[in-house]
Amino acid sequence: MSIKHWPEQERPREKLIHQGASALTDSELLAIFLRTGTQGISAVELARQVLLQFGGLRALMSASREEFCQGFGLGDAKYTQLQAVLEMSKRHLHEQLKRETVFTSAEHVRQYLSAQLRHAQREVFAVLFLDTQHRLIRYQELFMGTIDAAAVYPREVVKAALQYNAAAVILAHNHPSGVAEPSQADISITTKIQDALNLVDVRLLDHFVVGDGTPVSLAERGLL
Repeated sequence: MSIKHWPEQERPREKLIHQGASALTDSELLAIFLRTGTQGISAVELARQVLLQFGGLRALMSASREEFCQGFGLGDAKYTQLQAVLEMSKRHLHEQLKRETVFTSAEHVRQYLSAQLRHAQREVFAVLFLDTQHRLIRYQELFMGTIDAAAVYPREVVKAALQYNAAAVILAHNHPSGVAEPSQADISITTKIQDALNLVDVRLLDHFVVGDGTPVSLAERGLL
């Protein structure tokens, strides 16, 4: 049965309008993005098949162009649409951070870091450089690694902090496995960077580990 013949409260678009995007399942959100199904298959059913093929929304959104276009009912047009949506999301959250004080918008920091790092297929170590009022000066990805590790050098973090005249920094890195639990190595490098920043009077406010769920704060865990 075509979606237009479904009860109105079950149609993804109408459901989003009346209940908000958070009320939709992954397949319903993807169905709105896909817009149409294929011969004999509704957009929702097509979305379910695509998610099953890729193993979930995260894998779909982090897929390379070649991998994405191999998906059933997908191609270059949908790939470019998805990349545009992801980039708009990143820029929107970046503008929010630039306008707001970081300490009063911790949730926006988490959302921003998730948008930037969650779908990276290799480990990326990034830094938010902040001014004296904890507003964003610059976001920079300083170190890139393999699928499970990135070499991090405290002196480079200090050098960049001085270059941007930052008063404070927030560290962040992703775990491509999707598991955001801080490792002993994460805790160790955080301590080394904090010690190095203390020498130049720059505060380390937090270190977030980004995975599939909500980014984990080392400060909230009492590890900073």
